[in-house]
Amino acid sequence: MKSRHFSGRSLIAIILVIALVCTFGYTLYDIQIVNGEYYRAQNSAVDTYTVSIEAARGEIVDRNGNPLVTNRQGNSIILDAAYFPSSSDNAARNAVIINLIRLFEKNGEEYVNNLPLRIGTGGIEFTEDEDAVATMKSRDMFDLQNYATAQNCFDAMVEKYGLEGYDTETALKVGAIRYELTRLLFSIENPVTIADDVSDETVATIKEDRQDYLGADVQPVAYREYADSTLAPHILGTIRKINAEEYAKLKDQGYGINDTIGESGIEAAMESELRGTPGELTIKIDANGNVTEEITKEPIQGNTVVLTIDRDLQRLAQEKLKETCDEVNQSEGAGAVVVEDIHTGAILAAASYPTYDLQDYYDDYSSLASDERQPLFSRFALGTYAPGSTFKPAMACAALEEGIINQSTTFTCRGTWQYYDVRFQCLNGRAHGSENVREALRDSCNIFFYNCADRMGISKIDEYASMFGLGEKTGVEISEASGVLAGPASAERYNRTWQMGDTIQAAIGQSDHLFTPLQLANYCATVANSGTRYDMHFVKSVINTSNGSIEETGATVAEELPISEGTFNIVHEGMRMVAQQYTLNSIFRSSGVDVACKTGTSQVIRNGKETNNGFLITFAPYDNPEISIASEIDFAGSGTSTAELTASIIEYYYSNNTDEQPAQNTGILLN
Repeated sequence: MKSRHFSGRSLIAIILVIALVCTFGYTLYDIQIVNGEYYRAQNSAVDTYTVSIEAARGEIVDRNGNPLVTNRQGNSIILDAAYFPSSSDNAARNAVIINLIRLFEKNGEEYVNNLPLRIGTGGIEFTEDEDAVATMKSRDMFDLQNYATAQNCFDAMVEKYGLEGYDTETALKVGAIRYELTRLLFSIENPVTIADDVSDETVATIKEDRQDYLGADVQPVAYREYADSTLAPHILGTIRKINAEEYAKLKDQGYGINDTIGESGIEAAMESELRGTPGELTIKIDANGNVTEEITKEPIQGNTVVLTIDRDLQRLAQEKLKETCDEVNQSEGAGAVVVEDIHTGAILAAASYPTYDLQDYYDDYSSLASDERQPLFSRFALGTYAPGSTFKPAMACAALEEGIINQSTTFTCRGTWQYYDVRFQCLNGRAHGSENVREALRDSCNIFFYNCADRMGISKIDEYASMFGLGEKTGVEISEASGVLAGPASAERYNRTWQMGDTIQAAIGQSDHLFTPLQLANYCATVANSGTRYDMHFVKSVINTSNGSIEETGATVAEELPISEGTFNIVHEGMRMVAQQYTLNSIFRSSGVDVACKTGTSQVIRNGKETNNGFLITFAPYDNPEISIASEIDFAGSGTSTAELTASIIEYYYSNNTDEQPAQNTGILLN
């Protein structure tokens, strides 16, 4: 019985062995013979990844080719997921990051820290950046409730990144870099920059000791450099790193997660020309995770943007604007000035004060942003002001064209003007007597223009103001305000009903009128050239970096005004008479150029008391106008206060444009 039982078990075992051998044999046959090609292909298959390489940004130069913004070569340190320890190995990742932090701190490098946590007097606390705190608590980051405390966030970070056992300070430093990798979607296709503009010593150490800095790599970067970082900051603008939300929208256009993008000014407006053509790094990785091949397609630098501004004229405008503002009001001085080519709309200079240093913007943005004097604010493009009597040339054009007056029509000014139950005053309550339109412009007689407004109505006033581009954008490439044209629509926005008394005030540049210095310069240019309004522009041309071809911007006519040459001649003569009066005459004589201008003031409240902002619009030379200038000075008291600024610009412009032969100022008063 035992023998038969043993033989039965042996038979079963033999059958099982034979079945197993057959199964293995069939599998081997299937792998090597039937599907051999498929499995061999699978074994040798590679994954291909493409990493965007940022191109150096194009340069920005002035109208004469003088460099304003260029590039210098530097190096950043990135983490490359193809060589960095696996995401499942927190300890290995943290060890590499600690090595990098020690190296950075030893060499005085700054490294990334966008983690909104810090050590405070009472323990872990949030930074002031509420948006960053909200991002940290979001589902994509630490997935915490809105009411989570700073300590809750710290604990979540420690758990997520395996930072148990590290002291708080070290955990925050390492956690900040780990946080950045998460925030910027770190992957083979998205290497992340952790330190910018590092020293040669740091570069050499990382290149020589790859094992301690596994996955860290040196990335050549073209950093923005300024010939003069104080020159034209509100025009040139700023750049910044692309954020995660923008990357999601722009990655299909070739942007990488570490790329820079224009944030403001020309840097933003001309982004498509300045950014260049990104390159590509193609990485091939086999089934075992080894990099088998890297193929690089080099980027192409961005195009050169040539601006309309003159570097030296811009510098002079900034210096003289500062002098004027400080002289008028040392502690709170502010203002703007714009210089325009009246035949093209090209802006030759545009300055805002207070101003700032572009390098300070990147080094200490928070101080600039919190400065009560608002140096970051572009007063020439975004500031809107009641224009005061600088509006009167437009009123004169309207009244003449509509037949309300002719060049001989007079109104009598007795210092006040009764309109129903309201008494309106003339400038300083002065009685000018009987005046025609030229004389009314010369003396800035409110009563004359009150009479015009009473006969004309707000609709016609606004129709002509719109022709001159007042209350609408000028067409410049950078951000600008639209301003406000006074009328029933503006009153409705302010929740009130438009009254005829508002029309009277609007006629002298008060009421709801709010215009930018850019608009005032363009309005003056349109008066000067007798009715052609151009789109204003800062970009003269674009030079293609690849082939050297030049694309000129050219002059764009916004509108040809249906106003007669005779009307403009009358207004020109009135504005010339303004320039030949008293103080203005002596100031403008020093420039050696005959000019025409109109002063203006607008009432503002300062420290609970009424005062005036000062305005001046000017064109020169009188006989053959070429440039217009608009200036605004806060709390100046009168437009005359800005005359020396304007005269300095005119004198400099013509002394440095030797091809021009301006008419000399004779000082003769024309009637």
